[in-house]
Parts: sequence; C-alpha cells; structure tokens
Amino acid sequence: MIYDAVVIGAGVTGSAIARELSRRQGTFLVVERASDVCEGTSKANSAIVHAGFDAEPGTMKAKMNVQGSQMMGQLASQLDVPYKQVGAFVLCLEEAGRAQLQELYDRGVENGVQGLRILTGDEARALEPNLSPQVCAALLAETSAIVCPFELTLGLAENAAKNGVSFRFDTQVEQIEKTGDGWMLHTAAGSIAARAVVNAAGVYADIFHNQVCGDKLHITPRKGEYCLLDKTAGGHVGRTIFQLPGKLGKGVLVSPTVHGNLLVGPTAEDIDDKENTGTTAQGLADLQEKAGLGVRDVPLRQVITSFTGLRAHEDGDDFRLGESAEGFFDAAGIESPGLSSAPAIGAYIAGLVADKLSLPIKTDFDPTRRGVPHINQLPPQERAARIRENPAYGNIICRCEEVSEGEIVDAIHGILGARTLDGVKRRTRAGMGRCQSGFCSPRVMELLAQELSWDLADVRKNGPGSHIVWEKTR
Repeated sequence: MIYDAVVIGAGVTGSAIARELSRRQGTFLVVERASDVCEGTSKANSAIVHAGFDAEPGTMKAKMNVQGSQMMGQLASQLDVPYKQVGAFVLCLEEAGRAQLQELYDRGVENGVQGLRILTGDEARALEPNLSPQVCAALLAETSAIVCPFELTLGLAENAAKNGVSFRFDTQVEQIEKTGDGWMLHTAAGSIAARAVVNAAGVYADIFHNQVCGDKLHITPRKGEYCLLDKTAGGHVGRTIFQLPGKLGKGVLVSPTVHGNLLVGPTAEDIDDKENTGTTAQGLADLQEKAGLGVRDVPLRQVITSFTGLRAHEDGDDFRLGESAEGFFDAAGIESPGLSSAPAIGAYIAGLVADKLSLPIKTDFDPTRRGVPHINQLPPQERAARIRENPAYGNIICRCEEVSEGEIVDAIHGILGARTLDGVKRRTRAGMGRCQSGFCSPRVMELLAQELSWDLADVRKNGPGSHIVWEKTR
C-alpha cells in the first residue's frame, strides 16, 4: 500500500496535522516510536495557551501562536478537552525592566493580540494578592489560557482516527529515502511507502530533515524541570504568572492547571542528550527559588511530583514549517509556544500537503470527539443513572482523582485504546493524584491484563523495558 501522506510523530503537532489531513480524501498514517500518543514533549510542558505577545513579529512562531490561540477555545469544545481562559501576568520586578515590559506590549499589539494592558504593581496585586511586594509593574494578557496537554493531544489523535487516519505505535523510523514517485520510510517492522512525508518528530526532527535535505537543521534539546503541587495549592494564583523572559525563554512560571493543581517551572538548560528527562536536585531547587521572586509563599511543601520536558530548540529560533524537499514537509523546531500553535500548524501543514497532492475535501468529516466520561464530574442524577446501568462506574479504583473501573475499561477499549499504565493515566487521570498511583496501580494493571487478555508480566508503565512484573503469573 502507498499512503498519500505519512506523519512522523504522534505528539500534539503531529496529531493536529493528522486531524487536519483527515478533512481530506486520502490515505494517511501516523508512525510513532513510542507506545502511545503524547509520549514526548507534549506530555511534559507548561500546559499554557500563550496569548502571542512574546514571539518576534513576522516569525512563524508569532503567526502560528496568535492563530492557534484564537482557534483553541472552539477546538477544545469540539474535542471535549478541558480549557480555561484565565489570563496571564508578566511581572516586572525592578524599575529597569519597564522598558522590556513595554516592548512585550508593543510586540503583542503588532502580532494582533487583544486584551493587553500594563498595570502598576498595586493594580496587579489587587487582582493577584499573592504576587510579591517586589512587583512594580505587570503586563496583563487577558486571552492567555490553560489546557490539558494530554487530553488535547489525545483528542486530536482520536478524532483523526475516527475520520480514517491510521496509527502505528512502537514503530521507529530509521531511514527515509526518495523513490521515483514519493518516499520510502524504513522501520524495524518493515518499510512504508508514501507520496508525501510530514516530519513532526520533535527533538529528532533534525535527523530526518538532514537525511533528505541539502540545508542542514540542528535542534538542541532544551531541558525544563517542573514541580506539580497538590490541589490544596491550586488556588494560590488564579492566572498564569510569568517573569520577564530571558535568552532561554519565558522563565519560571507559577500557574493553575485545568484540573485544580498548581504548576511551577520550567528551568531551561540546553543539553545534548535527546533522551535525558531526569530531574535534578539543583534544577528543582533553582526553579523553586525563582518562583518565589514573583509569587510569595508558594506552598512548595505540597509538591506531589516533579518531571522534566525537552523542548526542540532550532538554531534559528523559529518554527521550520513547509516543504523542504519534494513532497517532504517539515514541522520542526516546535518549542514554546508549540502547544498553543498546534491548531494553526496543523491547518497550515495539512493545507500544503493537500495542495501538493490535490486532495479533495471530505464531505463527511466529523470534527467532534468525546473523551472518557469522568464520573466524578457528572451531575448526581446522571452519575447514579450510569452506575445503575453499569455498576463498574461505582467501583472507585483511583481514590485521589475518583476514577472508576468503568472509566478505565472505557479508556482501554477506546478508539486509540490505552495499552500502558501511563496510557490509562493520561486518559482518565488514574494515578495523577496525591499518592501518584501508589494505591491504584496494581488494580489498573489487573484491568489492563483482564481486558486485553494479557498476563500481568505483559503490562508496562510506558515503553519497552518498563514492565512491573518480570515473571509470568499464569
């Protein structure tokens, strides 16, 4: 079989492109080296929908950020994804920074961002009482929002699959070569033929670009460490709180999450290892110290987990979007504001591919997707009705997040069903609470084995080698 287009990478960018391609008539495939969607940068980021004031005017970052931010609310509604337009502050902590704050405001206006205002320190503290007394001014961005990055990526991918896109997981592309009428992608599981290729491979996008393009691309993994705080700390601030950005990015933020937690981070460190997602004592100490500069009394004793994400920083400091070789399309260098930009990048790249291949518009495209129903969020009468219909919805497996057996079974049997503990966690939040799966993971493992007719030794936390049980149990 020859696919019309193959997308490399099932992160938020690749999934957004796949969904937009599924609006067209054609055959499409997403190949992903990991065991699930959302296993790379897309699972470990700030979960912010940036307003668009930071990117340099005229860049792809600026264009895609503003367009993506404007698209996100409707998209989240279509895909049943948690989204809240909470606004954001950029803090000026000393008088010398006022000129930089004004520059951000002017840049945002030029980029077309609405709802920007510069406030005095007192005006900002009136809106956010826990801001530091050191804050002398702040830029308010009313259109900034927060979203669930897991559910956004899953929503895009599941909707793409619903509309006919195929997915192959645990499939690492090793080599790409040009053929007479398209491309051949070589993997350990065999070769895949395609008329067009979309490179959305995150920190590995430079490797595939450099296999087929004369101009060389270089991506540096930029490591960012985070702390996630318990829901008891979730109301410490009501908006995303940034500090004035530096040469490595937007600095340490303090932000609520759509699920009621508080997020602190990230650090920023350029590294060579594209797989180094380990946290460090020094990195976590640094971000906790810096967070306290802008927000006082951050309740850091309420940290329930820490994690690290890798951003794909391209040397030119911009997104690389477009046709880089005949039928080979790059969506590379997608760092912050990549999550915010994903809807616009998806539409842009899919449009280029569709034009290249003369793919007609599909008349029966369905833009909607419903996620796994969260029983604890339903009205009491509806919850009771579901439990009467299926008692598994009344059997709570994850006590921290109140996730039922029925929800976990739904996640396993969904359109791109969970096959790992982390896959269940991202679809249902089982294991994301205060105990961090200390209580629920054995029962989730049992449900995975039961529903997939596996032995417990077949169940993994995430990718290959992450088995929890190492001997057959039956």
